[in-house]
Amino acid sequence: MTTPDHDFTGLRALFINGTLKRSPEVSNTEGLIDASAGIMRQHGVEVEVLRAVDHDIATGVYLDMTEHGWATDEWPEIHRRVMASDILVLAGPIWLGDNSSVTKRIIERLYAGSSEVNEVGQYSYYGRVGGAIITGNEDGIKHCAMDILYSLQHIGYTIPPQADAGWIGEAGPGPSYLDPGSGGPENDFTNRNTTFMTWNLLHTAKLLKENGGIPAYGNQRTAWDAGARFDYPNPEYR
Repeated sequence: MTTPDHDFTGLRALFINGTLKRSPEVSNTEGLIDASAGIMRQHGVEVEVLRAVDHDIATGVYLDMTEHGWATDEWPEIHRRVMASDILVLAGPIWLGDNSSVTKRIIERLYAGSSEVNEVGQYSYYGRVGGAIITGNEDGIKHCAMDILYSLQHIGYTIPPQADAGWIGEAGPGPSYLDPGSGGPENDFTNRNTTFMTWNLLHTAKLLKENGGIPAYGNQRTAWDAGARFDYPNPEYR
């Protein structure tokens, strides 16, 4: 049996934390992020963790909201870091059974770049992989992850198998993931899902990078606009 190649040097991962807590307040979501990021770092991945609420991110669906009436907007710089990353994991807490307002704002701002194209005419997020991490003390992990992962694939990200992980304590008021005695860091279900998600992100990102991303045929916006139809029936020639 050959030894698997566990060296992922050259890959870059960005975790964006949608917590409502500004630094240096403890973020339970970041506690679970650290578990995934730790595995990645062990295998040569350059990892950045960004807490969105610490940054002046304008509301809107354009890449630079200062061109649309806002005085300031840090998103253009954050977007450059997104585009420099092979792996993007959106993470955040559950509130009222849904993603936080901060997480939703990040998704909206990512959508702003979805019409951009790469050097071969594909949408610009092609060739990258996405995942989701959720924490809280109320039900909703699957719902929140579904929202994130659908949004990421819709704008062009590749979603590996089992690309989400999360932890929720007892429903209702109670301990959070990092609280003493919560059982979060020791929870086997959470630890397994976080580990599987992390490795699936790594394997898929490496496959895409080594093979030049998603093959550029049948998905090029520039070619479609120029008249190519990639075997789709063209009514003009019937």
